[in-house]
Amino acid sequence: MAKKKKRRRRSGSTLGRILGFFAASIMCGVLAASLVVPAVAAAGFGVSTSIGFFDSLPEELTVQPPSQSTRVLTSDGQPIATFYAENRVRIPLDQMSPYIKNAVIAIEDSRFYDHAGIDPQGVLRAVVANLTKGDQQGASTITQQYVTNVVNEARLSQDRPDEVILSGQKDIGDKLREMKLAIALEKKYTKDQILEGYLNIVFFNSDAYGVEAAARYFFSTTAKDLDLPQSALLAGLVNSPTFYNPTINPENSLTRRNQVLGEMLRLGKINQQEHDDAVAAPIELKVSPQRQGCANASMAPYFCDYISHLILNNPAFGPNQTERERKLYRGGLTITTTLDSRLQAAAQAQVDGTAGPNPDRWGAALVTIQPGTGKILAMAQNTVFLPEPGKFDTQLNFNVDAKDPQGNDLNGAGGFQTGSTMKPFTFAEWLNEGKTITAEVDASRRVYPLGFPWRSSCGKVLGAYSTAQNNPELGAADDLQNAEEGFYRKMPVNYGLYNSINTATFASATQLDFCGIQKMVDAVGLHSGLDGSPINMHQLGNLLGATGVAPLHMANAFATFANDGRYCNPIALLEITDANGGKLPAQSTECRNAVKPEVARGVNNVLQDVLKKGSGVWINPKVHDKVPTAAKTGTSNNNGSTWVVGYTSGLATASFFGDALEGQKRSGQNVTINGTFYPRLDGFMIAGPQWANYMVNVAPLYPAAPFPPPPPAMIGSNPPPPTPGR
Repeated sequence: MAKKKKRRRRSGSTLGRILGFFAASIMCGVLAASLVVPAVAAAGFGVSTSIGFFDSLPEELTVQPPSQSTRVLTSDGQPIATFYAENRVRIPLDQMSPYIKNAVIAIEDSRFYDHAGIDPQGVLRAVVANLTKGDQQGASTITQQYVTNVVNEARLSQDRPDEVILSGQKDIGDKLREMKLAIALEKKYTKDQILEGYLNIVFFNSDAYGVEAAARYFFSTTAKDLDLPQSALLAGLVNSPTFYNPTINPENSLTRRNQVLGEMLRLGKINQQEHDDAVAAPIELKVSPQRQGCANASMAPYFCDYISHLILNNPAFGPNQTERERKLYRGGLTITTTLDSRLQAAAQAQVDGTAGPNPDRWGAALVTIQPGTGKILAMAQNTVFLPEPGKFDTQLNFNVDAKDPQGNDLNGAGGFQTGSTMKPFTFAEWLNEGKTITAEVDASRRVYPLGFPWRSSCGKVLGAYSTAQNNPELGAADDLQNAEEGFYRKMPVNYGLYNSINTATFASATQLDFCGIQKMVDAVGLHSGLDGSPINMHQLGNLLGATGVAPLHMANAFATFANDGRYCNPIALLEITDANGGKLPAQSTECRNAVKPEVARGVNNVLQDVLKKGSGVWINPKVHDKVPTAAKTGTSNNNGSTWVVGYTSGLATASFFGDALEGQKRSGQNVTINGTFYPRLDGFMIAGPQWANYMVNVAPLYPAAPFPPPPPAMIGSNPPPPTPGR
């Protein structure tokens, strides 16, 4: 009984397949005829209904360029990072190996150059096999597959992944639509154009879309250099990228590869010897995974992140965030930046050497601007972009603002208290108001009570800088302090600056218009790193750098002095091209007069003495022996934020070391850094050598000339007094 039952079931199956064969023959005849007469028979459709349905299907397929990877490069052409939703590099057909073209045609559509978009013979053969043998054969031509890929790619690029239809999910309507579009496509494009489009769009695996990306991923080569075994393997992958994936299913992949080789031999695309040699060849992979985004940048991940925010925040790249992301991740852009790979390597090595994965999470940062252009040449910090065990990690960029001028996020730390690096701007206003470099000020005064006659031509009110009133409700600061004793006396103003004497800066401010100081600070681009607001110079603490400023803008402000008083907006994007080579908005050098040239020259004159005999003398930078160099040290009140900002006429660099992540609440007093105990941190101690060692290496790469001297009348005649203890 069991055998009879089994036999009846088999007979029924055979009968069904025979009946299916006749049905298939009728259907394939109709489909073949549709090339001439669009009548389609489907379940439940009459002939007239079928014709109406077929006529209603779209005839035009808009072929948009498929999603392509965006590359970010240094100014000297080195790769920084890649952005993609689909890792794809579009190439022309003549840049593909003949083997890969022949292999794909052999296994996917051997009559590709003979049919007009759909292949009636292939349809009949597949349906007969499916119905009479129980096989699962497809009948889609390369043109039909290309149609499906183009439609699905458009849906993905429009954020409609739920509408993507895979081959096994197509109903009769989908299939008929695909056929009609394939016929129309063949009328519009040549066979080679269709093949090129197909090989650039087809999916190989999640890290490789298109044959170029597949060649790079699986074999670390190019599509042009694929050999016969490699080409056959990739051609075999198309049918089932997971089942035939050589990295996870090597046996399946080998069987499929040899099947492709057999088809190539049958069709005369290779000879017997080539076939045999290729079949005997082992699968030799050299997988090179492509990783996208700034976390996987080959260098400068924080600069990369800054670049991405410049794109995503800019309406020129799309009316909304979604469109801008599509442009960045799917647009195949080539973004050439201002970064100099030589300077970046030196900067990264220096900050890592200063304080790499230190357990106390002290931050170190360097950023370099080119005076006269505003180009950001290097941007580095001593952290890793993604969490790693034992590493100092953060995604906050120490060198940039928290937000851009429009209030868009830049992912920056928001700046750090600048300390005495703010003093040169008060001194610049001193010279701007016609005073001399060596004029004497009384640096003995430490108390400035309420009602002190500060000058403010714009009518703003200044408060006190003293607790001498014994009135804590006033919110006044402690009595003015210098870092060392022995400087509470009269002295030339330049001497007070290069020795970084707080009381000298206040003494000079008593003779200035604070609205002039405000204009000077604004003119060189200084602002709060947290929200971009102006630094209120009528708050007396800002004379000594109480407001947090990003290192990028400190470097650029000092670059203004190096550039004879001309301020240039900082820029990072040199050139942006789309996948077709069209130009997109980048950034160009924009400069304006900010500081009188003679004032800038006076500042440069004094800041060179910082390194020769002032607060930076202990840095002892060898760069000063080769290139004229100016600099200023800076330290916050609690020593948790320390700086050196220094420059030649070719490079301006801000060097920061301190509490970068805890809101500058931590004190830099009685701390141990890299095994060295510091009673208190100072700008010249760690930030200083970091700046000097870096500049020694890179300054010669950007030739610098001596700074022009200030006018003789600006210098004055007061000789500087001796420095106590030095």
